Amino acid sequence: MFFHIVLERNMQLHPRHFGPHLRDKLVSKLIKDVEGTCSGRHGFVVAITGVEDIGKGLIREGTGFVTFPVKYQCVVFRPFKGEILEAVVTMVNKMGFFAEAGPVQIFVSNHLIPDDMEFQSGDVPNYTTSDGSVCFFSIISYYYGPSRSL
Repeated sequence: MFFHIVLERNMQLHPRHFGPHLRDKLVSKLIKDVEGTCSGRHGFVVAITGVEDIGKGLIREGTGFVTFPVKYQCVVFRPFKGEILEAVVTMVNKMGFFAEAGPVQIFVSNHLIPDDMEFQSGDVPNYTTSDGSVCFFSIISYYYGPSRSL
């Protein structure tokens, strides 16, 4: 499911970026650092839609870098247990199939595939049923690994 939320992040900026385009540098660094990342709490950050506030910077001793608190709006994608997703199947084998729904990689075990669907090996391996049904799936569990970029 997609959500539009407000998040905060402390951004460090090198002194060479100080000047009339300071805000633009902070926003471009925010987009580069945050878009496409994943956290277990909020899900996948799809896009930053706006910057609400950039607070006063705090000079870090010894480095000259300045840390700015930035409050921004973004669209996140976070699947939930029981949610039904539409996905593209990327690989099929006798153990089950892999699919992708946006940034989410999904594995459906053959133990969770209905008994009337049979695995067909060959040039294009697949699971088939006699009536050619479309397959939907519901999330029964999920795991967010360490924070990562897409």
